[in-house]
Amino acid sequence: MKEMNVGVLGATGAVGQEMLKILAERDFPVKSLRPLASARSAGSTIRFQGEEVPIVEAREDAFSGLDLVLGAAENDIALRFAPHIREAGAVFVDNSSAFRLQEDVPLVIPEINPQDARQHKGIIANPNCTTIVTLVAVAALAKESPIETMVASSYQAVSGAGVAGMRELTEEIEAGLRGQAYAPKAFAYPIAYNVIPQIGPAQFMGYTSEEMKMQNEGRKILHLPEMKVSCTCVRVPVLRSHSVSVVLRTRERISVERARALIAAAPGCKLVDDIQNRIYPMPLDTSDQDLIFVGRIREDLTSDRGLNLWCCGDQIRKGAATNAVQIAELLL
Repeated sequence: MKEMNVGVLGATGAVGQEMLKILAERDFPVKSLRPLASARSAGSTIRFQGEEVPIVEAREDAFSGLDLVLGAAENDIALRFAPHIREAGAVFVDNSSAFRLQEDVPLVIPEINPQDARQHKGIIANPNCTTIVTLVAVAALAKESPIETMVASSYQAVSGAGVAGMRELTEEIEAGLRGQAYAPKAFAYPIAYNVIPQIGPAQFMGYTSEEMKMQNEGRKILHLPEMKVSCTCVRVPVLRSHSVSVVLRTRERISVERARALIAAAPGCKLVDDIQNRIYPMPLDTSDQDLIFVGRIREDLTSDRGLNLWCCGDQIRKGAATNAVQIAELLL
């Protein structure tokens, strides 16, 4: 197996740290590692596979000699450095939303459309975390019969806002127990004991940017350009793992029994569906692992070709870091 010189752009953030962890877990053939971060972090070290690896400042000339760069930084950073990564001859697997909808950039979930990765021109985009969790859950159904419409409501953990979001939930709870006031910083409103029905800025007809990703990215990944999605994204006081309620309508009817069988056999899925015994996917069970748990599968009472389901998955792992490393494995 070919060894690769690997860079991680944004190595000190929550997703960057998880990428390093998963590279080691999956025994990715790293010949050398180059953690890249801001000048503030440069010179300090990150521990990887038992060694202390120095952090390098992310600059235009910092990518020479790399074969692969995993991106765990914001859009502006990805846009700034992508041309220099390509000029250095490396492939950029980017977790930001900067390139996801560009026509010549593959948008890949390896369990669904691995073949698209082979069409890359130096950049492969990692989808939105909620899109990944949802599409892994429904992909086997879409393969059985194309999905025409989908209504999704997401219950998104504070991990979606990175380390700052997780810290804020913990500190708010602790402050509340002490009877102290806490001024929100990562979120517009308090998140402890609350839900916030907006993630991302308003973008289209009252829908936020986060909500439109489900339709726009879903169409590209599933190769269903006519699929219509109506989505509501909500931030909830959960540390890790996003949950999504999905109502979908397929071209031909799929029975509940057939849906369960398809999902149970689908790569990346685990069927967890026994409401009589109170067994269903929950964030506590799906955190710190890579499978998407799917349950509460039932007929939609408003359509004879509809199904309802509930799914959960770890936003930091499969929703971001693991998916990126799996894409990198397709390049080996």
